[in-house]
Amino acid sequence: MSKPVYLGKLLLHWCSNCNVPVLGKKCSCGESTQKVEVTPPGDIRPAFQYDIDNINAVSMKQFNAPLIPEGHLVVMNKAPYDDRMEEIIVDGEVLASIRFEIEKLQWVLLPRLPGARRLFEGKDLKDMRGWVVLDSGAVNFILKGASVLAPGIVDADPEIQNSDETVVLTPEGDIIAAGRARMSGADMLEHKRGVGVKTRWKGKPEKLNVPEGGQTWDDAVEANSEILDRFEEKAHSFIKNVNETVKKPVTVSYSGGKDSLAVLQLTSECLENYDLLFADTGLEFPETIENVKEIEKLYNRPLRTKDAKEAFWDSVDNFGPPSVEARWCCKVCKLGPITQIIEENYENGCLTFIGQRKYESDARAKSERVWKNPWVGNQVGASPIQDWTAMHVWLYIFKTKVPYNVMYERGFDRIGCWLCPSSSLADIVRLKETHPQMEKRLNDYLLEYAERMGLSKEWVDHGLWRWQTLPPAIAEVAKQKGINIIPKSEVKGDLNFAVTSGYRPCREGGMSAEGSFGIALDMELIESTGQLRAAGKPAYIEGVASVQHEDDRAQIFASGTITARGNDEKSARKFMTNVERSVRRALKCMGCGVCVGKCPNNSITIKDEKAVIGKTCIHCGACIDICPIVKFG
Repeated sequence: MSKPVYLGKLLLHWCSNCNVPVLGKKCSCGESTQKVEVTPPGDIRPAFQYDIDNINAVSMKQFNAPLIPEGHLVVMNKAPYDDRMEEIIVDGEVLASIRFEIEKLQWVLLPRLPGARRLFEGKDLKDMRGWVVLDSGAVNFILKGASVLAPGIVDADPEIQNSDETVVLTPEGDIIAAGRARMSGADMLEHKRGVGVKTRWKGKPEKLNVPEGGQTWDDAVEANSEILDRFEEKAHSFIKNVNETVKKPVTVSYSGGKDSLAVLQLTSECLENYDLLFADTGLEFPETIENVKEIEKLYNRPLRTKDAKEAFWDSVDNFGPPSVEARWCCKVCKLGPITQIIEENYENGCLTFIGQRKYESDARAKSERVWKNPWVGNQVGASPIQDWTAMHVWLYIFKTKVPYNVMYERGFDRIGCWLCPSSSLADIVRLKETHPQMEKRLNDYLLEYAERMGLSKEWVDHGLWRWQTLPPAIAEVAKQKGINIIPKSEVKGDLNFAVTSGYRPCREGGMSAEGSFGIALDMELIESTGQLRAAGKPAYIEGVASVQHEDDRAQIFASGTITARGNDEKSARKFMTNVERSVRRALKCMGCGVCVGKCPNNSITIKDEKAVIGKTCIHCGACIDICPIVKFG
C-alpha cells in the first residue's frame, strides 16, 4: 500500500454549530471549528449523489444497512492505495473508507468505529451481516490491541467469508472493533484455532450521537465565505501580477476538468482579453466536448483548439498499450496538438494560466507557480490555484455556479483521456456502465494484444496492462491469482520499431523517449549475449532490463517497449537509438564477427554463432554502427 505523503497543510475542519465542512479554524458563523484528522495528502472533495449511492449500495451488500443517512453532507478524502480509495467523512467524523480492490474487482467498505456504530447500534443482529460477538472475557484483550481469536467468539454471522470486512461487538451489543475476517463465519462458530478477525480499528464503547441533517453545499459555501474570499483575492493578485510581468498574450488552458474551470473563472474576473486553449486528444469523454462548447459560449472568448482525432488508435499497434512508465500517448495526442496551437496562433509565444495544484502529486507540489514550458517554445505557464485543495475548487465552483463537467457526478474523480493508464481500475471498470462502446473498443484491443503476447484475459480484466513493471502489491495479486505477467517472446521476420520523444508530462522534469517493437522480446537471449553493454551498463530482473550511460537511462521490457530518459531530447533519442540497435543485434545476430575486430578492448567473442559482449566492455558503442544488422537490417 502506498504511504501517505504530505503535499501541504491538512485543512479539513468541521463546524459543529452549522454541521458543515470548513477549510480553516473558524467558521463564518463565528464559531471555532474542530480539526478532522484525515490521511495525507488531504485533497478533500464533496461527495456527489453517485458517490453516496455507491457507498450505501456497498454497505447494504456487506452489512445489510446503509452507512449514510439522507440529508447529510459527505466529504471524500483520497487516501494512498494501490487503486482508488477514499475516506468518508460525515458530521465531522471519518466513518469509513471505500476502496476498489483489484483482486476482487469490486468496491469494499472498510468501516471505522464511528461508522460501525451507525450501522449496528440499535439493530437486531438477525437483520444484519458481517458481525462477530465476543466472549466478555476477550473484550479487554481486544481493547489492548489483540486480534480476535476464534475461541473467544461466542456468535458470528455464518455467511462471513474469509477476507470479509467485519464488525466486532460485546455480548451487550457495544461496538469495540472492526477489521477483516481471517476465517469464515462457520469456522468461527466451530471455535477452530487461529485468528478469527484481524482488527484494524478498536476502542471502548461510546454513545452514538448523530447531528441533525438538512445542510446543503450552499450552506458550506456560506460557512467558508471568508476563507474563499481570501483565496480568491490571492489568486486575482497573482493573475494580475504575472500578466503585467510576462507581457505576452494571455490564454487559459481548459481541459474540461474542475481545476481548469476554476482558473478560467478566476481569470475572467481579472482580465478582459484572453483566449481559451483546448487540445482534443481524441480520447475525451463526449460529455467533455459538450462542456467545452458550453464554456466557449458562456465566456464568449476565442477558443484555440486542435483535434488529434484517431492519432491514438493509429499509433497503438506500433507502441502497444500505454503504461505508467511509457505514456507515449501524451506526446502523440496531447503535447503535439498543444504545440501546434501555440505555434499557429502566437508568433511570440503566450502566457497560459493552468489549473495545477500541489495536492495532486509530489511533482506538482515541488513545481514553481510560474515556469517556462520546456516542450512548447515561448509558452510561460502559471498556476493561480497552486495552494488550493479540491474542496476549495468545488466550493468556488458552487459559489460562482459555473457549469462543470457532468462526469464528476457519475463517479469519475479525474477528467481527461478516458483510457489513461494513470486512471484507477475503478474508473476503467465504471466505463462499462457509462460508455460501453468506448470500453469495448479498449477491451477488444487489449484482449487481442494479450493473445498476441501470450497473456491471459485476467491480465486485461485486472488492469495489469497499465504497467510495464507491476508495483509490489499488484504483483502479489497477480501471483496469488496465477496471472502470467511476462509476455511470450517470439521474434519472426522484421523488427519494426516506433519511437516518440519529448518532455516528460506529469513527471519530475527531463526529456524522455518511448518506443516499441510491437512484439515480445526474448530477455534471456538479450542478457546472455551482453549486447546491451555496447550502449551502457546493464542490469536485469525478471522481464525487465535497465541500461545506464552517464546521465542517460533506459529500460527494456519483455513486452517490446523501451523507455529512455535524458537531460535533453537529443540525448534521450540518441541513447534510445543505441539501446534499440543493441536489442536488435542481440535478437538477430548471425555471428559474422565484424564487430570482433572493431572492438578496441577485445571484449567481443563469438559463441554458438552469436556475438557476445563481455564485462570488460567500455560502452564506447563502436561495434553498433559497424554491425550489418544495423547498417542493412
